[in-house]
Amino acid sequence: MSLVRVSLVVVQAVSNQWACTPPNPTQEKNRFHTEELYILQIAPLIFKIHMTILWICAFFEVLYYASTWVSLSSVSPIASTIICPSTSEPHIRMSPMFTIGIVAVVLGSYIRLDCFKTLGRLFTFDLTVQPEHKLVTSRFYSYVRHPAYTGSMLLVAGLALSHLTEGSWLTECGPLRSSSSAIVVWAAWWVWTLAVGISRAEAEDKQMQKLFPEEWDKYAMIVPWWFFPGLA
Repeated sequence: MSLVRVSLVVVQAVSNQWACTPPNPTQEKNRFHTEELYILQIAPLIFKIHMTILWICAFFEVLYYASTWVSLSSVSPIASTIICPSTSEPHIRMSPMFTIGIVAVVLGSYIRLDCFKTLGRLFTFDLTVQPEHKLVTSRFYSYVRHPAYTGSMLLVAGLALSHLTEGSWLTECGPLRSSSSAIVVWAAWWVWTLAVGISRAEAEDKQMQKLFPEEWDKYAMIVPWWFFPGLA
């Protein structure tokens, strides 16, 4: 395990923290699309959960790296077992998947932070309509209609590539040492992310079309894509 990997894991955790922290509080009276399934309404809660899990993974990756310099088994066998209870020799390392995952998370974080800045006070994690609402079509919104969800998808894909593949603490020492368990978590996480993105994109489009009918129709013709230009 290298210092480069540990440093990138921490950078990834910080980037994810910024991208998943609400830039503005939600005012309940301004919410819409509250009739969707509860499991799809708890995106802010899921963000908090996956931020916590990511920091736990980063913490244990740092501890494991430190243990390669100091023999914890001779100092404290219990601590060594907690850090890596695996009976086989773990191989936490840099890998192509890990590198791609880091790039995806940093890019996804940048896109989301840019969306926060572009929308300003209009951006909330729950779907809301503000008194001063307007249709924003600049920056990443000139390429796709829902770039913040593009960023979220890149975050999920990047975190999965970094932590749910071989070579991570989570799969070498942590609770997902079984490859099948990592695949199940990855699949469930991705399905939920897509379901939330599609549900919210449809609701936001309907709301914006209702508020700004002519302006929205022109915008939808120019920018027909939800998340990725030419794909979806």
